[in-house]
Amino acid sequence: MLVLGNSVSAEYGLRRGSGWVELLAERLRAQRPPWSVVNASVSGETTAGGRSRIAALLARHEPRIVVVELGGNDALRGLDLRATEANLDAIASAARNAGAAVLLLGMQVPPNYGAAYADAFAAIYPRVAERHAAKLVPFFLAPIAGDTRGFQPDRIHPTEAAQPLLLDVVWPVLAPLLHVSTAR
Repeated sequence: MLVLGNSVSAEYGLRRGSGWVELLAERLRAQRPPWSVVNASVSGETTAGGRSRIAALLARHEPRIVVVELGGNDALRGLDLRATEANLDAIASAARNAGAAVLLLGMQVPPNYGAAYADAFAAIYPRVAERHAAKLVPFFLAPIAGDTRGFQPDRIHPTEAAQPLLLDVVWPVLAPLLHVSTAR
């Protein structure tokens, strides 16, 4: 499995090995047969960066599943939403063409760019998922979104204590792709 994400998946501000991707890897090592997880997440990554890296990552790791956690930095920078959607389309298409299932982790942004931008941004993920027969977590940060205690002082990056909650929102959607039980 390949996780292509940004700082939220790259353990920004966290103790190494404490992020949701590592918690996922630990859970999957207990499965029979065990899965390996490659965390190709980079702090600050945009969808354009992910798009530029996906071909090489697919060739190198040959994943059966690609989890895409990108787009948040695009929105925080106010980037063109058409470009964000095109980049996510290209990533999902490349993964599907390589034979991998795709799981998109949707993101939402605060309304400081205006409700129209926030709504248009959130709507990208279901459209991309539908076009590429991808699975979707509509809002990855949903379990902590309304609670500032789930975030580091920057109010962007989840705390270490929030990491199991993030895994819990991903697991029920991911588990059927793995053909494992959704029970924890």
